[in-house]
Amino acid sequence: MTTVAIIGAGPLGRRLALSAGRSGYCVFLEDVMPATLHHAGEYIREQLSADTMGREPGADIRLAATIEDAVRSAGLVIDCVPDELESKLEILWLLDRMAPPRTVFATPTTRLSIADLAACTYRPEKCIAIASEPSALANPDSNSSSILLRTAPATSAETVALVSDFWRRLGFTPSVEPAPRSGSAAPTIL
Repeated sequence: MTTVAIIGAGPLGRRLALSAGRSGYCVFLEDVMPATLHHAGEYIREQLSADTMGREPGADIRLAATIEDAVRSAGLVIDCVPDELESKLEILWLLDRMAPPRTVFATPTTRLSIADLAACTYRPEKCIAIASEPSALANPDSNSSSILLRTAPATSAETVALVSDFWRRLGFTPSVEPAPRSGSAAPTIL
């Protein structure tokens, strides 16, 4: 089973952690703000308590005090930091140095180039973008349960398969938008 680390315990991160835990993943949830992590833990406990109605909870969701603790055994890391260049570069830089070499990075972004972000790591073949709107990512019961994944030129087939399988297990239908081939970039309009 793949261990999933989710970095950022705000509304998106906590819902993703809960969905992944309910789907059988071992999940580590981390946030730089202890109060946010605490509130996320309370939310998850309430939701799991409602799920089990007195039975032993089946989801394995753990709160991690540091990024290093969260990613130590992760096969997949999803960051839920703001979709801003500085935030994404900072988190990918940290993750690249702390996660095992086998770990795949999936970053939700609707406006940043995954090719540019992946190029800032030592593992561009293990980077992929989740290009769907954040509000749809943790809610497979919404009107649209499709997830768009965007690859970089170096993204490996194994990375695409792992991340696609993750979303399928959460109840989504993933589709993949491959990176443009070298030399086939869109023309620049002056």
